[in-house]
Amino acid sequence: MSFYYWKQNFQLSKGQTDILTETNSKKLYIRFFDIKWNTKAQKPYPEAIIDFRQQSPSLDIIPVVFITNQTFEKLDQQGVDSLAIKCNELLKNLSVRQKINCKTIQIDCDWTVGTKDKYFNFLHSLRALTKKTLEATIRLHQVKYQFKTGIPPVDRGVLMFYNIGKLSADLKEPNSIYNTQTAEKYVGSLNNYLLPLDIALPVFSWALQIRANKVIQVYGKIGRTELSNAQNFSPTAQKDIYRAVRNFFTGGIYIKTGDLFKLEEIDKALLKQAAVQLAAHLKKNEKRTIIYYELGNLNLSAFKAKDFEEISTYF
Repeated sequence: MSFYYWKQNFQLSKGQTDILTETNSKKLYIRFFDIKWNTKAQKPYPEAIIDFRQQSPSLDIIPVVFITNQTFEKLDQQGVDSLAIKCNELLKNLSVRQKINCKTIQIDCDWTVGTKDKYFNFLHSLRALTKKTLEATIRLHQVKYQFKTGIPPVDRGVLMFYNIGKLSADLKEPNSIYNTQTAEKYVGSLNNYLLPLDIALPVFSWALQIRANKVIQVYGKIGRTELSNAQNFSPTAQKDIYRAVRNFFTGGIYIKTGDLFKLEEIDKALLKQAAVQLAAHLKKNEKRTIIYYELGNLNLSAFKAKDFEEISTYF
């Protein structure tokens, strides 16, 4: 069992440290930086580079790099090779600075049929440069259509069992983080996937801000506590739908009277449902890591160490 840490500033609270200790986690997957396409400069740039405010814990640290699919849409082959070199250099610099001797690197990219060749070439190059175990995140659609989208040239995949549905202003649409109906369309293909898979499960929530029947933003930091503030919001007749009752700013976000907020969250019951559904379709007797997304913003009042231990036993 393990966790992702996805905040830019690395600083564990006592509660977060306790979770790692109590769950006997041996690994921690830390997002080191993002790579995004800079339109002005017409080249990729690293963003949100991790800032270690404290020494990383004495666990097996796996650096994670998130790369936008747009980056591979824009790059030519020479640019792909250059990106692998620069990515390796930055990973090395950050690791040396923190005295992290990592054995594995994970790349997170939602590639498409159109970017497959360039992304897979990048992975080939990075693997040769780092000489480390390489992992790639895998979405459910990439499992179901594996021969169309391709199998990345890595040692292991990490199945992201969340962000399954579509973000929708339709208030009747099910939870887009996880719902059994949407997941059911894909899980039947898991047993035939050609890469060994670890599993990433969601323990987060977000709120969709809806104005004029359009989702205008998604906020990870607006949850049930904020939406229950009667000065700002009132609950509607529909479950988990709130209406702004005045114009105001919160954390630099402008909220207009009448804006609707659709709360989508994962609680222990829904997490258990996801684990049961998924475990039924995985290859049996295969050793795998269960990774929870994510520790940096984990609601410590909603999830305890025993919850993670219980959910992990399904696998």
